[in-house]
Amino acid sequence: MASGSTRLYPHALPPQRYLSRSTAMSFSGGYSEYFGMQVDEESIIHLMLSNHILHTLYPDCITIAEDVSGMPGLCKSVKNGGLGFDYRLNMAVPDKWIQILKELKDEEWDMGNIVYTLTNRRKGEDCICYAESHDQALVGDKTLAFWLMDKEMYTNMSSLIPMTPVIDRGIQLHKMIRLLTHALGGEGYLNFMGNEFGHPEWLDFPRIGNCESYKYARRQYNLLDPDNNLRYTQLYAFDRDMNLTEDKYGWLASQKVLMTTVDEKDKVIVFERANVMFVFNFHPSNSYSDYRIAAGPNGKYPLPLGSLSTL
Repeated sequence: MASGSTRLYPHALPPQRYLSRSTAMSFSGGYSEYFGMQVDEESIIHLMLSNHILHTLYPDCITIAEDVSGMPGLCKSVKNGGLGFDYRLNMAVPDKWIQILKELKDEEWDMGNIVYTLTNRRKGEDCICYAESHDQALVGDKTLAFWLMDKEMYTNMSSLIPMTPVIDRGIQLHKMIRLLTHALGGEGYLNFMGNEFGHPEWLDFPRIGNCESYKYARRQYNLLDPDNNLRYTQLYAFDRDMNLTEDKYGWLASQKVLMTTVDEKDKVIVFERANVMFVFNFHPSNSYSDYRIAAGPNGKYPLPLGSLSTL
């Protein structure tokens, strides 16, 4: 959160705004789903009033809606008939990444579907994008890093030993997933604590089922200690460089994205945003040289960030 800002972060907005109060409601995007008799008008007015008061009394505050329904007007100002939030979470994105890692082989990744999920938002309604959060890291599921590298994270993350194929693949994909999400998924970026360096373990808070244990109610920041000689520091360095690069070029503030390549055979995604060209090769075995892509003026293009840059 920016210094001096205030955040209103209502949890699970759909059951609050719909009379069914069901978190299992499904939404196809049809506008009748958002403006029928099933909508709780009193809850809508409550949210509008809350945002109006906050933004009037604290002009620098930021309010973010956790909304999976995709309700129109959620991030429009109250004076323009919206609910007045500044951002909503792009909640479909982390679910998509987990679904891909759980169910698909590398060669089965659908580039078009990934791009669609990342860009499926209304113009003018700003989104916070993220690759994973506590929802994916809670006990019973796995973090992105653990889906990618599994048990080898316990034995083969030392930088003093040769990198295994599993760790090599996992580190590169972890970087690419974060960068693609950052560059294409919204107008803001959320880093769940530990995701910036590929935290290996899940979260589990004290409860009857684990005998009120605090063992996994933690994030192991000691993994970043340089004296440990672990590759988590490389993942962290990439995350730092990714955010510094965005600070320099400002793609999150750019509303215009020019998609130039979505190639299912080559597993290549290319697009431009804020005069920055992003090139992703997700092919599990093919590297490309002299690969033709659409570009702007002739000349040499500097490479400010690459997935191999912090190895």
